[in-house]
Amino acid sequence: MNKTHQKTVLITGGTSGIGLAVAKLSIEENYKVLLVGSSYERSIPSKIELNQLYPNVQVHYFFSDLSVQSNIHKLSDEVITYINQECDGILDVLINNAGGVRDSYQSTVDGIEYQFALNHLSGFLLSYLLRNQLKNGIILFTGSFSHRKMKIHWKDVMFKHNYFIFTAYRQSKLANLMTAKSLNEKLAKLNIKSYVVDPGLVKTDIASKHTSWLVRMVWNSRSKKGTDPLVPAKTYIYLMKNRPLEGLYYKDSHIHPYNPEVDNPCEYERLFELSEKLCHIHFE
Repeated sequence: MNKTHQKTVLITGGTSGIGLAVAKLSIEENYKVLLVGSSYERSIPSKIELNQLYPNVQVHYFFSDLSVQSNIHKLSDEVITYINQECDGILDVLINNAGGVRDSYQSTVDGIEYQFALNHLSGFLLSYLLRNQLKNGIILFTGSFSHRKMKIHWKDVMFKHNYFIFTAYRQSKLANLMTAKSLNEKLAKLNIKSYVVDPGLVKTDIASKHTSWLVRMVWNSRSKKGTDPLVPAKTYIYLMKNRPLEGLYYKDSHIHPYNPEVDNPCEYERLFELSEKLCHIHFE
C-alpha cells in the first residue's frame, strides 16, 4: 500500500440520518468519503451541509435505488472504477447503512419483499461485489435491537401471506447479523472483518417515507425520544479505527449481546444460501 494512502469509506444511505453523521465524523478522521444516496434531489441538503461544515473537503456521491439488484451491480461498477482511479484501488470500509420500511407488502422488480431486499440483500450483494477491493478492510452493517426476539420466518420469508411492517423489519435486521457472522467465515482469506452496530433509538426519518400517516405519526412521536445520529456514529468510527478482534455486535463502542439464533450454523448458513440464490451469486 502506498504510504500516503488516505483511507476510503463508502456509506450507503449516506445522505441523511446515521449515514450522514458517520460521514461527518469520517471526514474529521481524514477518511475519503464516498456517499450513496437514493437520488440526486434528496442528496442536495446533505451536500449543502457538508460544504458548509467542511468547505475544503470533497465528498463523492453515487446515486442508486438499492432495492433493485441491477442497480447494485451498476453501482459497484461505478465504485470500482472510481476507487481504482482515485483511491489506489482500495476500499477500506463499506458501511451497509441503507434501509427503509413499508407498511404494506411490496415486491421489488426482482420479486423480493421490499424490506428484505433493501435492508438485507442490498448489503449482502454489495459486500460480495466489492469484496476484492475490500481486502484487509471492514464491513459494517446498521442493525437494530428489535432483532433480538426474532427468528427467520422460513415458511414465508417474504411475509406474502401475513405481512406486518415491524415483523418484516425485525427479520431483516436479524438477517444483517447472520450475514455479518457468515461473512467473517466466508471472507476470512481476504482478511475482511464484519461487524453490526446497534444504534439504539435515533432521531431519523426512516419510518417517515413511503408509509401511511398513522405509521409516520407513531414513529415521529417515538423518535423524539431518540438520540442525535452523531451519538451512534461514534461506534462506527470506533470500529473503523480499532478493528477489534473480538465481538460481532457493538453498541456505544462496546460489545453488546445479541439474539442466540445468530450463532446457530443451521440458521445462518441456510440464510446465506438463500441470499446467494436470490442474488444469483456464489461466494467462492
